[in-house]
Amino acid sequence: MTTENLTIDDIARELGVSKTTVSRSISGKGRISDKTRRRVLEFIEQNNYKPNLIARGLAQSRTYNIGWVVPGDSEVGSLYFYQRCMQGVIDAAAEADYDVLITTVYGHNIGGLMRVLDNHKVDGVILGQTLTEDPAIRALKKSDIPFVAIGSTEEENVVQVDNDHVTACRELSSILKLKGIHSAALIGGTEDKVVTQSRRRGFEEGMEGVQQYFYMNCRKNEEIEHAVEDVLRRKLDCIVCEDDRVCYVTLGKLKKEGVQIPAQLRVASFYNSSLIEDNQPAITSLGYEPKALGITACRTLLAMIDGQTPQEKQMLGYEVMLRASTL
Repeated sequence: MTTENLTIDDIARELGVSKTTVSRSISGKGRISDKTRRRVLEFIEQNNYKPNLIARGLAQSRTYNIGWVVPGDSEVGSLYFYQRCMQGVIDAAAEADYDVLITTVYGHNIGGLMRVLDNHKVDGVILGQTLTEDPAIRALKKSDIPFVAIGSTEEENVVQVDNDHVTACRELSSILKLKGIHSAALIGGTEDKVVTQSRRRGFEEGMEGVQQYFYMNCRKNEEIEHAVEDVLRRKLDCIVCEDDRVCYVTLGKLKKEGVQIPAQLRVASFYNSSLIEDNQPAITSLGYEPKALGITACRTLLAMIDGQTPQEKQMLGYEVMLRASTL
Protein backbone atom coordinates (compact mmCIF):
# COMPACT_ATOMS: atom_id res chain seq x y z
CA MET A 1 0.00 0.00 0.00
CA THR A 2 1.12 3.59 -0.57
CA THR A 3 2.29 5.54 2.48
CA GLU A 4 1.47 8.93 0.97
CA ASN A 5 -1.30 10.68 2.98
CA LEU A 6 -1.62 7.67 5.26
CA THR A 7 -4.42 8.17 7.83
CA ILE A 8 -5.46 6.60 11.12
CA ASP A 9 -8.32 4.90 9.21
CA ASP A 10 -5.79 3.31 6.85
CA ILE A 11 -3.66 2.02 9.74
CA ALA A 12 -6.69 0.62 11.57
CA ARG A 13 -7.96 -1.13 8.43
CA GLU A 14 -4.53 -2.57 7.56
CA LEU A 15 -3.96 -3.96 11.07
CA GLY A 16 -7.55 -5.02 11.69
CA VAL A 17 -7.95 -2.87 14.80
CA SER A 18 -10.16 0.06 15.74
CA LYS A 19 -9.29 3.72 15.15
CA THR A 20 -9.44 4.17 18.93
CA THR A 21 -6.74 1.54 19.34
CA VAL A 22 -4.50 3.36 16.85
CA SER A 23 -5.08 6.72 18.58
CA ARG A 24 -4.31 5.25 22.00
CA SER A 25 -1.14 3.66 20.66
CA ILE A 26 0.03 7.02 19.29
CA SER A 27 -0.90 9.06 22.37
CA GLY A 28 0.27 6.49 24.91
CA LYS A 29 -2.98 6.93 26.82
CA GLY A 30 -5.88 4.59 27.44
CA ARG A 31 -6.16 0.88 28.17
CA ILE A 32 -4.39 -1.15 25.52
CA SER A 33 -2.05 -4.15 25.63
CA ASP A 34 1.68 -3.62 25.19
CA LYS A 35 1.68 -6.17 22.37
CA THR A 36 -0.96 -4.24 20.40
CA ARG A 37 0.74 -0.90 21.03
CA ARG A 38 4.07 -2.27 19.78
CA ARG A 39 2.38 -3.69 16.68
CA VAL A 40 0.80 -0.34 15.83
CA LEU A 41 3.96 1.64 16.49
CA GLU A 42 6.10 -0.72 14.44
CA PHE A 43 3.70 -0.34 11.51
CA ILE A 44 3.84 3.44 11.86
CA GLU A 45 7.63 3.44 11.88
CA GLN A 46 7.87 1.15 8.87
CA ASN A 47 5.51 3.35 6.86
CA ASN A 48 6.92 6.73 8.02
CA TYR A 49 3.50 7.84 9.24
CA LYS A 50 3.43 11.29 10.85
CA PRO A 51 0.16 11.95 12.68
CA ASN A 52 -1.62 15.19 11.86
CA LEU A 53 -0.94 17.69 14.65
CA ILE A 54 -4.61 18.59 15.02
CA ALA A 55 -5.60 14.95 15.36
CA ARG A 56 -2.74 14.29 17.75
CA GLY A 57 -3.67 17.39 19.72
CA LEU A 58 -7.25 16.21 20.10
CA ALA A 59 -6.03 12.80 21.25
CA GLN A 60 -3.79 14.37 23.86
CA SER A 61 -5.96 17.41 24.73
CA ARG A 62 -3.27 19.74 23.36
CA THR A 63 -3.23 22.59 20.89
CA TYR A 64 0.47 22.24 20.02
CA ASN A 65 0.71 26.02 20.30
CA ILE A 66 2.64 28.07 22.83
CA GLY A 67 2.02 31.75 23.50
CA TRP A 68 4.76 34.40 23.17
CA VAL A 69 3.70 37.56 25.02
CA VAL A 70 5.53 40.82 24.36
CA PRO A 71 4.86 44.45 25.32
CA GLY A 72 3.09 46.21 22.47
CA ASP A 73 4.33 49.60 23.60
CA SER A 74 8.04 48.75 23.37
CA GLU A 75 10.40 51.43 22.12
CA VAL A 76 12.07 50.85 18.75
CA GLY A 77 15.34 50.22 20.55
CA SER A 78 13.84 47.21 22.34
CA LEU A 79 12.71 45.45 19.18
CA TYR A 80 16.09 43.79 18.56
CA PHE A 81 15.96 42.14 21.98
CA TYR A 82 12.44 40.77 21.48
CA GLN A 83 13.16 39.65 17.93
CA ARG A 84 16.21 37.68 19.04
CA CYS A 85 14.30 36.17 21.98
CA MET A 86 11.44 35.22 19.66
CA GLN A 87 13.81 33.53 17.23
CA GLY A 88 15.05 31.35 20.08
CA VAL A 89 11.48 30.53 21.10
CA ILE A 90 10.48 29.64 17.53
CA ASP A 91 13.55 27.44 16.97
CA ALA A 92 13.03 25.50 20.20
CA ALA A 93 9.28 25.16 19.56
CA ALA A 94 9.85 23.83 16.05
CA GLU A 95 12.07 21.08 17.43
CA ALA A 96 9.03 19.79 19.33
CA ASP A 97 6.51 20.30 16.48
CA TYR A 98 4.99 23.30 18.24
CA ASP A 99 3.86 26.57 16.70
CA VAL A 100 4.15 29.99 18.34
CA LEU A 101 1.19 32.32 18.79
CA ILE A 102 2.23 35.94 19.36
CA THR A 103 0.17 38.31 21.47
CA THR A 104 0.83 41.74 22.95
CA VAL A 105 0.13 43.44 26.25
CA TYR A 106 0.22 47.15 27.00
CA GLY A 107 1.48 47.75 30.51
CA HIS A 108 -1.34 46.63 32.78
CA ASN A 109 -3.72 46.11 29.83
CA ILE A 110 -3.55 42.35 29.26
CA GLY A 111 -6.70 41.95 27.17
CA GLY A 112 -4.86 40.15 24.37
CA LEU A 113 -3.41 37.59 26.76
CA MET A 114 -6.79 37.01 28.40
CA ARG A 115 -8.40 36.23 25.02
CA VAL A 116 -5.73 33.62 24.37
CA LEU A 117 -6.28 32.05 27.78
CA ASP A 118 -10.09 32.20 27.70
CA ASN A 119 -10.21 30.58 24.27
CA HIS A 120 -7.71 27.85 25.26
CA LYS A 121 -5.51 28.59 22.24
CA VAL A 122 -2.19 27.53 23.78
CA ASP A 123 -0.69 24.82 25.98
CA GLY A 124 1.66 27.23 27.75
CA VAL A 125 2.91 30.81 27.71
CA ILE A 126 6.27 32.61 27.68
CA LEU A 127 6.26 36.16 29.03
CA GLY A 128 8.85 38.36 27.33
CA GLN A 129 8.98 40.94 30.13
CA THR A 130 8.25 41.19 33.85
CA LEU A 131 6.84 44.18 35.73
CA THR A 132 7.07 45.00 39.43
CA GLU A 133 3.29 44.67 39.78
CA ASP A 134 2.60 42.23 36.98
CA PRO A 135 -1.05 41.51 36.09
CA ALA A 136 0.01 39.04 33.39
CA ILE A 137 1.80 36.84 35.91
CA ARG A 138 -1.15 36.94 38.30
CA ALA A 139 -3.61 36.07 35.51
CA LEU A 140 -1.46 33.16 34.39
CA LYS A 141 -1.17 31.83 37.93
CA LYS A 142 -4.96 31.89 38.27
CA SER A 143 -5.41 30.14 34.91
CA ASP A 144 -3.26 27.22 36.08
CA ILE A 145 -1.57 27.03 32.65
CA PRO A 146 2.19 26.35 32.50
CA PHE A 147 4.19 29.53 31.89
CA VAL A 148 7.74 30.82 32.01
CA ALA A 149 8.83 34.42 32.53
CA ILE A 150 11.84 35.87 30.73
CA GLY A 151 12.95 38.22 33.45
CA SER A 152 12.85 38.16 37.24
CA THR A 153 9.95 38.59 39.61
CA GLU A 154 9.34 38.48 43.34
CA GLU A 155 6.06 36.64 42.78
CA GLU A 156 6.21 33.18 44.33
CA ASN A 157 6.12 29.95 42.33
CA VAL A 158 7.04 31.49 38.99
CA VAL A 159 9.53 29.76 36.70
CA GLN A 160 11.99 32.41 35.48
CA VAL A 161 14.80 32.61 32.94
CA ASP A 162 16.96 35.73 33.11
CA ASN A 163 20.43 37.19 32.83
CA ASP A 164 22.09 38.10 36.12
CA HIS A 165 21.67 41.83 35.67
CA VAL A 166 22.55 42.78 39.24
CA THR A 167 25.89 40.95 39.16
CA ALA A 168 26.73 42.10 35.63
CA CYS A 169 25.99 45.76 36.34
CA ARG A 170 27.82 45.60 39.66
CA GLU A 171 30.90 44.17 37.96
CA LEU A 172 30.97 46.77 35.19
CA SER A 173 30.33 49.63 37.64
CA SER A 174 33.09 48.48 39.97
CA ILE A 175 35.53 48.35 37.04
CA LEU A 176 34.62 51.94 36.13
CA LYS A 177 35.20 52.96 39.74
CA LEU A 178 38.65 51.37 39.65
CA LYS A 179 39.42 53.50 36.61
CA GLY A 180 39.27 56.56 38.83
CA ILE A 181 35.69 57.75 38.35
CA HIS A 182 34.57 59.98 41.24
CA SER A 183 31.10 60.97 40.02
CA ALA A 184 28.70 59.04 37.79
CA ALA A 185 25.14 59.34 36.51
CA LEU A 186 22.76 56.51 35.69
CA ILE A 187 20.22 57.41 33.01
CA GLY A 188 17.43 54.84 32.75
CA GLY A 189 13.96 53.90 31.62
CA THR A 190 10.78 53.18 33.53
CA GLU A 191 11.21 51.71 36.98
CA ASP A 192 8.06 49.57 36.76
CA LYS A 193 10.24 47.08 34.83
CA VAL A 194 12.11 44.62 37.00
CA VAL A 195 15.17 44.73 34.74
CA THR A 196 15.48 48.49 35.26
CA GLN A 197 15.44 48.07 39.04
CA SER A 198 17.97 45.24 38.86
CA ARG A 199 20.39 47.30 36.79
CA ARG A 200 20.03 50.27 39.13
CA ARG A 201 20.80 48.05 42.10
CA GLY A 202 23.95 46.72 40.40
CA PHE A 203 25.04 50.29 39.61
CA GLU A 204 24.55 51.44 43.21
CA GLU A 205 26.47 48.49 44.64
CA GLY A 206 29.32 48.71 42.14
CA MET A 207 29.65 52.49 42.49
CA GLU A 208 29.66 52.48 46.29
CA GLY A 209 31.81 55.39 47.46
CA VAL A 210 31.34 57.28 44.18
CA GLN A 211 29.09 60.35 43.95
CA GLN A 212 25.95 59.02 42.25
CA TYR A 213 23.19 60.79 40.32
CA PHE A 214 20.03 59.17 38.98
CA TYR A 215 17.87 60.17 36.02
CA MET A 216 15.22 57.47 35.83
CA ASN A 217 11.84 57.02 34.12
CA CYS A 218 13.08 58.67 30.93
CA ARG A 219 10.36 57.61 28.51
CA LYS A 220 10.99 60.21 25.81
CA ASN A 221 14.17 61.16 23.99
CA GLU A 222 13.77 64.71 25.24
CA GLU A 223 13.91 63.49 28.84
CA ILE A 224 17.17 61.65 28.14
CA GLU A 225 18.62 64.77 26.51
CA HIS A 226 17.63 66.91 29.51
CA ALA A 227 19.39 64.40 31.77
CA VAL A 228 22.54 64.68 29.66
CA GLU A 229 22.38 68.47 29.87
CA ASP A 230 22.25 68.27 33.66
CA VAL A 231 25.21 65.86 33.73
CA LEU A 232 27.23 68.30 31.65
CA ARG A 233 26.20 71.21 33.88
CA ARG A 234 27.38 69.27 36.94
CA LYS A 235 30.62 68.28 35.15
CA LEU A 236 30.35 64.62 36.16
CA ASP A 237 32.99 62.06 35.15
CA CYS A 238 30.79 59.38 33.60
CA ILE A 239 27.36 58.53 32.22
CA VAL A 240 26.15 54.95 32.52
CA CYS A 241 23.12 54.20 30.33
CA GLU A 242 20.61 51.65 31.54
CA ASP A 243 20.05 50.23 28.05
CA ASP A 244 21.01 50.64 24.40
CA ARG A 245 18.16 53.02 23.52
CA VAL A 246 19.15 55.41 26.30
CA CYS A 247 22.77 55.14 25.19
CA TYR A 248 21.93 55.84 21.54
CA VAL A 249 20.08 59.05 22.43
CA THR A 250 22.79 60.04 24.91
CA LEU A 251 25.51 59.66 22.30
CA GLY A 252 23.54 61.76 19.84
CA LYS A 253 23.13 64.53 22.39
CA LEU A 254 26.81 64.50 23.33
CA LYS A 255 27.75 64.73 19.66
CA LYS A 256 25.50 67.79 19.26
CA GLU A 257 27.16 69.38 22.27
CA GLY A 258 30.63 68.67 20.91
CA VAL A 259 31.64 66.56 23.93
CA GLN A 260 34.71 64.38 23.36
CA ILE A 261 34.43 60.77 24.59
CA PRO A 262 36.30 59.68 26.71
CA ALA A 263 38.53 62.76 27.02
CA GLN A 264 35.80 64.95 28.50
CA LEU A 265 33.24 62.37 29.60
CA ARG A 266 33.22 58.59 29.86
CA VAL A 267 30.19 56.65 28.65
CA ALA A 268 29.07 53.04 29.22
CA SER A 269 25.92 51.03 28.59
CA PHE A 270 24.34 48.21 30.56
CA TYR A 271 23.18 46.64 27.29
CA ASN A 272 24.88 46.32 23.91
CA SER A 273 23.08 46.00 20.57
CA SER A 274 23.30 47.01 16.93
CA LEU A 275 22.06 50.47 17.96
CA ILE A 276 25.40 51.36 19.51
CA GLU A 277 27.93 48.73 18.46
CA ASP A 278 29.22 50.75 15.48
CA ASN A 279 29.77 53.94 17.46
CA GLN A 280 33.21 55.54 17.45
CA PRO A 281 34.71 55.40 19.97
CA ALA A 282 33.43 51.90 20.77
CA ILE A 283 31.16 51.84 23.82
CA THR A 284 31.98 49.89 26.96
CA SER A 285 28.94 47.72 27.57
CA LEU A 286 27.43 44.45 28.75
CA GLY A 287 26.73 41.70 26.25
CA TYR A 288 23.86 39.23 26.57
CA GLU A 289 22.46 36.71 24.10
CA PRO A 290 18.67 37.19 23.86
CA LYS A 291 18.24 34.15 21.60
CA ALA A 292 19.62 31.92 24.36
CA LEU A 293 16.96 33.30 26.71
CA GLY A 294 14.26 32.36 24.21
CA ILE A 295 15.61 28.86 23.64
CA THR A 296 15.99 28.17 27.36
CA ALA A 297 12.56 29.56 28.21
CA CYS A 298 10.85 27.54 25.47
CA ARG A 299 12.56 24.26 26.32
CA THR A 300 11.71 24.81 29.98
CA LEU A 301 8.07 25.46 29.12
CA LEU A 302 7.84 22.36 26.94
CA ALA A 303 9.22 20.29 29.81
CA MET A 304 6.54 21.74 32.08
CA ILE A 305 3.82 20.92 29.54
CA ASP A 306 5.09 17.33 29.61
CA GLY A 307 4.66 17.27 33.39
CA GLN A 308 8.23 17.91 34.50
CA THR A 309 9.11 20.23 37.38
CA PRO A 310 11.94 22.57 36.32
CA GLN A 311 14.34 24.66 38.35
CA GLU A 312 12.42 27.77 39.42
CA LYS A 313 15.07 30.29 38.33
CA GLN A 314 17.76 29.92 35.70
CA MET A 315 20.39 32.64 35.31
CA LEU A 316 22.27 32.91 32.02
CA GLY A 317 25.65 34.54 31.60
CA TYR A 318 26.91 37.88 30.34
CA GLU A 319 30.06 39.47 28.90
CA VAL A 320 31.76 42.64 30.09
CA MET A 321 33.10 44.46 27.04
CA LEU A 322 35.63 47.14 28.00
CA ARG A 323 36.10 49.54 25.11
CA ALA A 324 37.49 52.94 24.19
CA SER A 325 34.61 55.00 25.62
CA THR A 326 35.86 54.49 29.18
CA LEU A 327 39.63 54.51 28.71
